[in-house]
Amino acid sequence: MDDVHEGRLVRPDGRTVAWSESGDENGRPVFRLPGTPGSRFSLRHDQGPWLERGLRVITVERPGFGASTRLPGRGFAEHADDLAAILDHLGIAKLPVYGGSGGGPHILAFAGRHPERVSACTIGGGAAPLTDEEVHEQVDFNATCDGLARQGDADALRAVLEEARTAILADPLAGFRALMDTAPPQDQAIMADPAWQAAHARGMREALAPGVDGWVDEMLAIDGDWHDVDLASVTSSVTWWHSATDRNCPLSSARRLAGHLPNVHLIIEEGVGHLVADDGEGAMLDELLART
Repeated sequence: MDDVHEGRLVRPDGRTVAWSESGDENGRPVFRLPGTPGSRFSLRHDQGPWLERGLRVITVERPGFGASTRLPGRGFAEHADDLAAILDHLGIAKLPVYGGSGGGPHILAFAGRHPERVSACTIGGGAAPLTDEEVHEQVDFNATCDGLARQGDADALRAVLEEARTAILADPLAGFRALMDTAPPQDQAIMADPAWQAAHARGMREALAPGVDGWVDEMLAIDGDWHDVDLASVTSSVTWWHSATDRNCPLSSARRLAGHLPNVHLIIEEGVGHLVADDGEGAMLDELLART
């Protein structure tokens, strides 16, 4: 990947946090937070939307994924502080932030904890706290994992994720499609693209290379009480794109969370699934940049 540059920073507690930079290396910086599990190589197969807009896309790993050191028992605040430290390291005062799925709560934590560093936020198909009913509306794999995480059964959760990791590393595409076998047709169509598959395989292999502990930690945080996400302090504008047929993050959970944000615009897309950001990233970026 000649068009991707990597960076690493050692935090005061000795952890390494890693990121990649792609798109226009001299362009306007934006943070892009990947889903779960994700890595610094969870990148678009087609960087056209970034290059056309002159964007320097900074994709940051969370603890326990890829080259970034695990932090057992973490919530969301720790990664929010990692992001602020990376901006200090890169000499960037403020920038727009976007991402989706499991990256959603991390975006909100960063915007609430470091509001002076965020010019605007966009979330696509973001994770939100679930009710018991919403857990069972998801694809089977998510329903199982979220159920175990909500019970605090880390050992059982780790066993399920270990099995999934083994399948993904053996064949990232077959393994992922098996996890998404009850996803809506729109997501299935995106996953059928060979270019999407190649990019996805690289990101997943890197994310899970160290093991599943980072994945376990993240699931426990997402299914926890979100005590370190201060929604009232998210002073930047937030546009939340979601699909009515999302079976990874049910729309009702997104509606409920959005109701607690001071300045949010919820856009409900028809004809897309959970991978709403993959399908329409150009439009999402145009809308995000128009607010900065």
